[in-house]
Amino acid sequence: MGNSTIGRRVVRCWSARRSAALLLALALLATPLAAGAQAGRATGLPLPRFVSLGADEVNLRFGPGEGYPIAWILTREGLPVEIVEEFDTWRKVQLHDGDSGWIHASLLSSRRTVLVAEDVRALRQSPDEAARIVLRAEPGVIGLLLDCDAAWCRVEIEGRRGWLQRSEIWGVLPDEAVR
Repeated sequence: MGNSTIGRRVVRCWSARRSAALLLALALLATPLAAGAQAGRATGLPLPRFVSLGADEVNLRFGPGEGYPIAWILTREGLPVEIVEEFDTWRKVQLHDGDSGWIHASLLSSRRTVLVAEDVRALRQSPDEAARIVLRAEPGVIGLLLDCDAAWCRVEIEGRRGWLQRSEIWGVLPDEAVR
């Protein structure tokens, strides 16, 4: 793989935590799930969904726990991964090459990135095949995902912003709207 005195203060503190938990639960309930998507058992967030590696060395394990052997050591912070299952604080992820395994949630980031797929791709100034080319990105280059429409995604690669066709990148669901 190429990869938180006594008396009233206690009551107020407990009440604040309870209120925060209630607001979080309501927000999760209000989050719409895409058609056919299911909610993760640990977080209530949609599955599948994309995140990225939040560290430059991450163990990909055969099961959800430190007792499981390491299948791969991933050494590329920012690499997009697709969460396909949740168990407690562990997330089962799939990589761009189809390999899968379990990663502790603390090693993942909600920062959205994409991976340039297969061939050299032209990052364009606007979402149009005839638009000026901002840069050419080789396969495996990671970009920061900014937003997507039906066919194009706006990304930032090495400080330059532009558009790539959705089909030219890995890290976005086919019908996902990103804003």
